[in-house]
Amino acid sequence: MTYELFLGDRTFSSWSLRGWLMFEKFDLPVRVKMVGLYSGTMAQDLLPLAPARLVPVMRTPEGDPLQDTLAMAETLAERHPDAGLWPADPSQRIFARWLTAEMHSGFMALRGACPMNLGKAYKGFAPSQEVRADLARIEQLWTTARERFQTEGPWLFGAYSVADVFYAPIAARIAGYGLPVGKAAQDYVATHLADPAFRRWRAEGLTNSYDPEPYAMDLETVAWPGPAPLAARAVAKGPSENAMCPYSGNPVTDFLEVEGRVFGFCNSNCRDKTANDPEAFPAFMDIYHS
Repeated sequence: MTYELFLGDRTFSSWSLRGWLMFEKFDLPVRVKMVGLYSGTMAQDLLPLAPARLVPVMRTPEGDPLQDTLAMAETLAERHPDAGLWPADPSQRIFARWLTAEMHSGFMALRGACPMNLGKAYKGFAPSQEVRADLARIEQLWTTARERFQTEGPWLFGAYSVADVFYAPIAARIAGYGLPVGKAAQDYVATHLADPAFRRWRAEGLTNSYDPEPYAMDLETVAWPGPAPLAARAVAKGPSENAMCPYSGNPVTDFLEVEGRVFGFCNSNCRDKTANDPEAFPAFMDIYHS
C-alpha cells in the first residue's frame, strides 16, 4: 500500500516540504518523484495526474491523484487513523486544524516577502509592517497552543502533528531571514531546524544547483542558523570502511571523508547529500558509529 508523491523542489518549494513531511514524519509508505518546477517541464510531468497543476501531488495506492496539502492531510488522516497526524485530544485537534487552516490560507505578506530558501540565510532583511503583523499573529497562535494545552514535548501540541508540518516552512523563513520573534518562537524555530527529517530534506536539496537562482536577494548571506553539520568532503577513492551503500545496499563507487574516515556510497547523489549533513541520515550514522 505505497503512495506516490510528486514534488517540485527541496530548497525553495515550501508546499513540497509540507507534502513530504506528512509521509516522512508519520512513517507512511511513499515513492517520491520530482517534477520540473524550475526546468519548465512541470505541466508535462503532471499530465498523468490531471487536473493537478501544482505541487505537491499525491497518488493513492488505488491510483487516485490528489493535489493540495490540506486535502492531503485530511485524506491521510482518514486513511491512517492510528498514524497520529492530528492530536488525539479533541480540543487540541480542533485548535490544530485552526492553526493549519490559517497557515494554508494566510500570512501572504510574509510568504510574499520571504520566499523559502533553504540554501542560504540572509543578513539585513528589513521586514515591512505587514510582515511584522504576520509574525505577531503567528506568535500569538503558537503561544496560545502551548499555553492553553500545557503539553509535554517541543512541538505545538507536544507530539508532532500536521500543524507542525504546515509551520515548518514558516520556521525556515524566520530563520533564513533573521526575522524578529520572541524567545519562545525562536525555540520552536530551532526545534524545526534541528529535526532530523527537516535536516534530511535540506541536505538533499543542497545537492542541486540553479542558474539563475530562484528568488535571489541582494543581501549579505550568513551561515545557516541550524545545527552545524559534521565536516565532510567528497574524495576520489577509497578504500572505505563499508563495502555497501548505507541507503541502497549496492556496492560502493563514490567516497566521502568524515573526520579522517572514509565511507562509500553507490552513487554521487548518495555521497553528496550525506556530505551536506551526515547526522541527518540515520542509516549513515549507524555505519559511522559502528
